[in-house]
Amino acid sequence: MLTPNDLLRFMERHGIEGELITLDEPTPTVETAARAVGTSPDQIVKSVLFAVNDERVLAITCGTQLIESRSIAALYGVGRKRVRLANAEIVLETTGYPVGTVPPFGHPQPIRTLIAPQVLEHREVYAGGGAHNTLVRLDPQAILTITQAQIVEMRPQP
Repeated sequence: MLTPNDLLRFMERHGIEGELITLDEPTPTVETAARAVGTSPDQIVKSVLFAVNDERVLAITCGTQLIESRSIAALYGVGRKRVRLANAEIVLETTGYPVGTVPPFGHPQPIRTLIAPQVLEHREVYAGGGAHNTLVRLDPQAILTITQAQIVEMRPQP
């Protein structure tokens, strides 16, 4: 299992500017994370792993947004039932980090990444930092650049 130190080394190797923030207590929800660092829940970014057929896809969006599996299914040209939320075992195996701690990058192997356009509207965001009490503060453009993410609208449509 990877740790915040592994994430920090990845950031240093790739010249990613950002700061790991270790908190006194775990932040199990977007709201608790936002309160802990004094920001809005929209600036907390979640990294959610999906399985589309046999491929793993990391969806990055603002913490308060729901992810519509139909948008991912449409991108792959499959029915939405082919898009499944990865279970905890697959998340750990694929990313190296447990659910709730997954950073947007720094995984053992590159993962196809989708990023919601709303994430890029912020000058700085806070993402999973590799532990339940660690966040990484950074410019969302760094996420886009290092992951080569595809910008995809993932919010449920009215």
